[in-house]
This record gives sequence, structure tokens and C-alpha cells, in this order.
Amino acid sequence: MEVKVITGDITQQRVDAIVVNLFEGVKSPGGAAGAVDRALDGAITKLIEEGEIKGKRGELTLIHTLDKMTPSRVLVAGLGKDSDFDLDAVRAVAAESCRRLRRAGVASVATIAHGVGAGGLDAAASGQAIAEGALLGVYRFDKYKSDNGDGQSIAELSVVEADAANAEALKTGVSRGTIIAEAVNLCRDMANEPANYMTPTRMSEYALEVARESGLDLEVLDRPQMAELGMGALLGVAQGSEEPPKLIILRYRGDPTNDANSLGILGKGITFDSGGLDIKNAAGMSTMKGDMAGGASVIGAMKAIGHLKPRINVTAIVPATENMPGGRAQRPGDVVTAMNGKTIEIDNTDAEGRLVLADAVAYARSLGLTRLVDVATLTGAVVVALGNQCTGAFGNDQSLIDRVVAAGAASGERIWQLPTYDEYKDQYKSDVADIKNTGGRGAGSITGAQIIGEFTDGASWVHLDIAGTSRSDKAKRWDPKGATGVPVRTLVRLVTDLAND
Repeated sequence: MEVKVITGDITQQRVDAIVVNLFEGVKSPGGAAGAVDRALDGAITKLIEEGEIKGKRGELTLIHTLDKMTPSRVLVAGLGKDSDFDLDAVRAVAAESCRRLRRAGVASVATIAHGVGAGGLDAAASGQAIAEGALLGVYRFDKYKSDNGDGQSIAELSVVEADAANAEALKTGVSRGTIIAEAVNLCRDMANEPANYMTPTRMSEYALEVARESGLDLEVLDRPQMAELGMGALLGVAQGSEEPPKLIILRYRGDPTNDANSLGILGKGITFDSGGLDIKNAAGMSTMKGDMAGGASVIGAMKAIGHLKPRINVTAIVPATENMPGGRAQRPGDVVTAMNGKTIEIDNTDAEGRLVLADAVAYARSLGLTRLVDVATLTGAVVVALGNQCTGAFGNDQSLIDRVVAAGAASGERIWQLPTYDEYKDQYKSDVADIKNTGGRGAGSITGAQIIGEFTDGASWVHLDIAGTSRSDKAKRWDPKGATGVPVRTLVRLVTDLAND
């Protein structure tokens, strides 16, 4: 779908449908909704009087214009209470409106710039939110379906603004929103792929495509190179699989003369997690193709970063492998040695994400990176704590944690900080090695994070556990059923915020 900005009268657009809006409680529509109401001989006012249109957030009312206007249909979208109106509401309205109109067989849509004017929103921010919401909302993963259902798609969305003074800012926002949404949808594509297609090798090929398209540098380390570097934790996980592991490194140099202005983003890339010899039960294993969502999110973020070109250096590192119960698989009780020399007793082979990230973090430190954010579908425990409403955040630098949480809030991705008190570290002490790879049942998301933190070697570090937010079991707001693409938008916003310091 192409999203563009035009200046003009929403009622005169030669499209299949237009979208206008109403706040909750409005009795007499104004602005664009008022103009449509007058053109339709008071149809919107009548529906308000009859109680069919209330303006509640998420409410969508489709009206056929019956040749009284150039567009054949009008969708009236409820914005909710004006006191609660924000950019999340804009994203949601754009997403839900486009999904509803796609079901109606609409191919071309024009929408007003939600929130610009009476809503008090910045035009660029509104344009970005509309583009993000629309492109994220109509996303579908149906490449393996011989019959993809209705087959309908919206080819074009025009953001129509009556005030020409707002047009350039809207165009800037729409361009940025399109870049970011396409990056999120790349992450979704990767995480939705079946594991027999999305192998570590294929993941590295996706990274190559991103590097070529976005002007990034790519390096991929294979098993012999990892062994030479001493990455025993990552290779221990990989040894049960026939698929060769890959360490994927993408580099963006936005401030090449200032190495201190750098950030490392790392993502867990377990392309299928059986649990290893501590095998998972069958009930939830089909979703374990998405255990590489953290790795997909940093690759997606790098796609957007390469196009947005912020003044900062960013290195993405993805340790990619399967976790399988093969004849060579590591066993509970084994001891592995990470790249930094720290030994780890394998208490549970299903706690593999922290092992691959241990070597990825150690590798990042060997590159001289001093600010790190890692992303992983790490623990079921974070889902128990937070459900699927927000991502868990952990770290050793409150300032960087605050920046990540703020970036999430600005992007519509909720993040909640959990504690990392030193006392929790007692839970993963080992009798035979430096540490164990689990801390027991209690505070599982905290100890999982802290085990990764053991390898940061003085770097400022934040860990994001997306086990509850990386997938959705139904379409809601701008998220589809399946992979959500969290936290691509947070990472991109963090990078651009840091670049503006």
C-alpha cells in the first residue's frame, strides 16, 4: 500500500472511501466530518441522535453516500474522549479503519490527518502515526496459502489536508512512518516464517538483503570462527542441531569519526527452540519458530536506521541457531566456557537464550561497544509477571533504562522495568562452575536477565524480554494475529533520540 499526502477537500477525492472522525460525546460534527455530514444531508448527525454513532474509541461506522458525494463510502471513526487522545489513538484509528475498509473490498482510501488542528497534534507526528498504523494494520502473512481468503488489498491511502501549510510536515512524517512500518513488517515476516524455512542460514540471508538495501556492512561468522573466538556457550546450544549456527553482525556508521557515539543492539536468534534434551511439551512448541523474534527485531531496526541515517554508530549482533535434542546435544550438568572465559553449568537446556546472548554480549564488548540493548523472547516468567501487555526491562544503568522506556512510550510499545537486585544472583550460583544458566522458578525473568548481565563487563546495558509481546493471538489495534514486530519501533526511536543528544 502506498501512503501519500495531498492538499484538498476530503469530500471531493476520487477514491472508493474516505475516513473522517468524531470525538466521544460530540452531538454536532465539525471540520471534515461536518462537511461530509452536510453533503449527506445530515446523515452523521442523524446517526448520532439515534445512538448508532457515539464516537467511542474503536467504533467504526460505514455509510454509503449513494452518489451524494464523489467517494462512494464514508467511514466515521470514533476517537474516544478528547482528553485521552494521543498518537496511539491515531495509529489505532488508521489501522482499524484500513482493516475494515479492506474487508469491504475498498482499493483506494483517503483520510483526514487525524489530530492535526482540533486534536492539537504536530502534523509530522500525525503523519508518521497514520502511516505506521495503516501499514502495520493491513499486514498479513499468507505466502504459504494457495487461497489467501478474500484477496483484497488497499493499493493507496491518501492523507488529505485542507491547510497547505501542514502538507510538508505531514509528508515528512508519512515518509518516516513508512520506513519504520516496513521495518516492523520485515521483522514480522521473519518471525512468522516456519522454522524449516527460517533457518540460521536464511536469517543471515535476510540480513544480507537488509545490508544491500540500506547501505550497511555485514559480517557473518560461522562455526569455526566462533570456535576460534571461544564462544562455547553459543556453540553448546548449537551442537544438537544439523543446521549450522551463524553470528550475524550488521554495522551502520552514522558518525564514523566518533567511536564513542555508538550503540550495540543484540537479538536472540533461536530459529527453533525444542528445549533441547529438557524438551518442551507439545502444546506450545509450534510457536517456537518465533524464538528468533529478538534477532528479527534488531535486523528490522537496522533496515530503518540505514534509511533514516541518524548521526550515531549502531552495531547489531544476532547469535542464530536452533536448540534441538540431537545425538550431540548438550546435557544438563555440562559445563561450557563463554568467550570471556566465564564458565556456565547447564542446569536446564531450555534456558538457551541467555547462553547465546552471553557470547553475543561478550563479542560486543570485544568490539569496544559500551552501550548495549539486547532483545529476547527469554522467559515464560515475564509473561506470568506482565502478561502480553508490555515488555519487561532490566539493566544496570538507570539512565539508559529510562531512555529505552521513554522510547517505547513514544512509539506505542509499552515497557515496564523490573528490579535486578544483587541478592537475586545467589539463585544461579553453581557448585562446579562460575554460574548456572538458571536461577530456579522464583523471579525467573530477573535471574535470566542477570545471567546475561554477567557478561557486560562494565558496559551500560538494558535487556528487553519480549516473550509476552512478540506475538498476539488476535488482531488488535495495529497488531495482527501472529508476530507483532515488537520492539522495532522502540529501537529505532532510541537510536534517533540518542543521535540527537
